[in-house]
Amino acid sequence: MTRAKNIDIAKMSEPELLDLRVCDLPLQIKGSWLQKRIEQLHHELEAKGIKFKPVCYLADEWLAPDKEPVIGIPFFLAHPRLIKLEKKMMLEAEGDSRSWCMKLLRHESGHVINYAYKLYRRNSWRKIFGKFGQEYPDTYRFRPYSRSFVRHLENYYAQYHPDEDFAETFAVWITPGLNWRKKYKGWKALDKLFYLDKLMNQIKDREPLVKRANKHWQYSNMRIRLKNFYKKKKRYYAEDFPDFHDPNLKKIFVAKNQPEEEGKLQPAEKFIKTYKKDILGSVAIWTGEKKYIISDLINAIINRVKELDLAVSESEDKALADLSIYVTTLVMNYLHTGRYRK
Repeated sequence: MTRAKNIDIAKMSEPELLDLRVCDLPLQIKGSWLQKRIEQLHHELEAKGIKFKPVCYLADEWLAPDKEPVIGIPFFLAHPRLIKLEKKMMLEAEGDSRSWCMKLLRHESGHVINYAYKLYRRNSWRKIFGKFGQEYPDTYRFRPYSRSFVRHLENYYAQYHPDEDFAETFAVWITPGLNWRKKYKGWKALDKLFYLDKLMNQIKDREPLVKRANKHWQYSNMRIRLKNFYKKKKRYYAEDFPDFHDPNLKKIFVAKNQPEEEGKLQPAEKFIKTYKKDILGSVAIWTGEKKYIISDLINAIINRVKELDLAVSESEDKALADLSIYVTTLVMNYLHTGRYRK
């Protein structure tokens, strides 16, 4: 196998690149744009009087390993060619801009400070944020209007787990130029910010209890080929892609691809809009789910049938029944797992 030092991924074709093992990619943080971001994070920590500067390494995703004071950064962010590939495969590259990268680094540094100083062991920490040792769910359901949690990362991530709640609160607290006292005035989350502010003053200028991490998983240990890495990743995030609904929508509706059908078939978009209120009410009654969640799902389906140029073929009653069953099935999956797929 060609060694990493002999590989120039910038000049490789996409098939050649995808055939490489992740561990053979010639990547490092030093000298990349990530180095500046990490230096900025260290400066922000220092400005707050926090002595500890977390080590960062290249991993398969953004993470801070459980109780380990290090930050994992996705390997694809270390090279522009891989960022471009990630965007093509996954529609976006998480953390590929300066501001986005810093938001994620601040969040992960919240975990690191929690672990380095073992703050999660304090009774006061548990009283404010909850039980650190509770199991992480595979998925989570959030309350979008709750003022008990700060809002830093998208998808109301603070509501996922007490450890995430702390990390998000820390990220808000450390963000330069953010007046959190004013922004969260009147919110219950402000109590968490005041507690964290007091906690950070207590550990200010102190050496951490845990300075080094145990062995952690790095990109250099990943022997999977890039093509298989993305195959698995796309399967996991299937519902985040525009074509998630396509196979089932094509069973309910037909494509308007025949000239003789022009003007004869009712567009699926118009059909769904006509019966949206009925479907929404019925699914809400039988599933008990909130209407705004069901409405967002139906709107996503409307947008997709429009893009696919689908239409109702024969029986409107059958199409309505099939669509209602499909939406109900998705909502029931969401109720039990937090995701629309099984």
